[in-house]
Amino acid sequence: MCTAVAKSGYAWNLHQRDHTLGVMVSAILEGKPDKNLILVTGRIHPKLAEDVAQQLGIDLLETTAYDFANGEMYVRYTESVRGADVFVLQSHYQPINKAIMEQLIMIDALKRASARSITAVCPLVGYSRQDKKHRGREPISCRLIFDLLKTAGADRIMSVDLHAAQSQGFFDGPVDHLIAMPVLVDYIRDRFQGQLDNVAVVSPDAGRIRVAEQWAQRLGGGPLAFVHKTRDITRPNQAVANRVVGDVQGKDCVLVDDLIDTAGTIAGACHVLQDAGAKSVTVVATHGVLSGPAVERLKNCGAREVVLTDTVPIPEEKRWDGLTVLSIAPLLASAIRAVFEDGSVAELFDTYPEHHGQGFLFA
Repeated sequence: MCTAVAKSGYAWNLHQRDHTLGVMVSAILEGKPDKNLILVTGRIHPKLAEDVAQQLGIDLLETTAYDFANGEMYVRYTESVRGADVFVLQSHYQPINKAIMEQLIMIDALKRASARSITAVCPLVGYSRQDKKHRGREPISCRLIFDLLKTAGADRIMSVDLHAAQSQGFFDGPVDHLIAMPVLVDYIRDRFQGQLDNVAVVSPDAGRIRVAEQWAQRLGGGPLAFVHKTRDITRPNQAVANRVVGDVQGKDCVLVDDLIDTAGTIAGACHVLQDAGAKSVTVVATHGVLSGPAVERLKNCGAREVVLTDTVPIPEEKRWDGLTVLSIAPLLASAIRAVFEDGSVAELFDTYPEHHGQGFLFA
């Protein structure tokens, strides 16, 4: 029975130590006395795993992980995982290929250690933007990532705001596609309290209009707009914002996207909105990858505020006064608990409480 404490994973067992009271507390689930949950994490974003574990109220399961001199990785769980429902949290962030490989090795180790079920928790799925072929002789790399996770031994995948929702079909098994919208909308609603009638929701391109519609509905049914954008598919990270489709004159614009990488698209959209007479622009996105010139572009784009979640780590050197980072841990913890208890993940987004029931959590 696992009650060990270390730094890289978490376990919720039949009995767990209440460190505050110093006593053993029963955690036996009624009707399922032999079921226990384990949460482990790779080395990319341990802070997020710690926050998720805190939300779940569980203890840390010890994991040994290190690199050999040639770059190969080694992983071993120092406590038994036999018969447990294990959640392997790893965000596919820089160095992205190492992050993916480490998660695959962790999953393989769990499968060979007789875990009852294995869920790959990938707040950001690597290669998710390569979800279709634009030209001949190109790969569909997102499909490859899902295939690798399945082959390694994952029974289930949990992610937040996939680049394209239909990517769920790449995995032959359950995919819990979480949306960060409840967390982000709650914050924006609070920021524009009493001024929501002047808010316009803007999509940075035509492809995310449906998401912008959902945002507008949650914010009270305000106007919609999108930025017409052209992209050179033969060159990476190259897009040009041309004009705004919709009326944003005098509006407080909320520009929503799933991921900010080099911030070229978002910065260009901010300038176009300002030229179209927007009163203010607030940028909101789920994944703050912030590669290369992203930070400088966002600092100088004229946005009133940039709001992100911590699905990937955002180090101090990439933070500035106009950036707000919200914790995604309560959402992940709620979904993990729902899966473990055989509850409904879909209902989570209808019942997810404002302020997470405990005030905003900033990362």
